[in-house]
Amino acid sequence: MAETYIAVVRVKGTVGVDKRIEETLKRLKLTKPNHVVFYKLTPSIEGMVKKVKDYVTWGEVEESFIKEVESKASKSKEDDNLYRLAPPRKGYGKKGIKHSYSKKGAVGYRGKDIKDLIVRMIHE
Repeated sequence: MAETYIAVVRVKGTVGVDKRIEETLKRLKLTKPNHVVFYKLTPSIEGMVKKVKDYVTWGEVEESFIKEVESKASKSKEDDNLYRLAPPRKGYGKKGIKHSYSKKGAVGYRGKDIKDLIVRMIHE
C-alpha cells in the first residue's frame, strides 16, 4: 500500500491566535505565512492539521511532486522538510484568507488542488 503524503501551507499570521493553536503550528514547523511543509499522513498529523484548519490549507500530494518542489524551492533549514515560498500569483482565492476553500476562500482542505497553489507560489 502506497503511503499518503500531505502538503500543509500556512496562510494566516499569529496576531491574536490562541496559544494552543500557536503551539500546534510550531509543532507542525509552520512559523510564518507562505511556508509549506510535507508530512506522511498519520492520525496525529491529521489531528494537528484539523486543529489549525483556520490558519492553513492542505491536501494530498505525490512523492514525485515533493521532489519537484525540493528542487525549485528554498529550504528553511538543511535537514528540514519546511520550504519558504512566495505569496501565490493571483492570490489565494476569490474571497481571500478569511473563508474556507469550499466557499472560494483560502483556508481548509483543498485535496489535489494544493498542487496548483504550490506551483503558483514557486516563482522561478
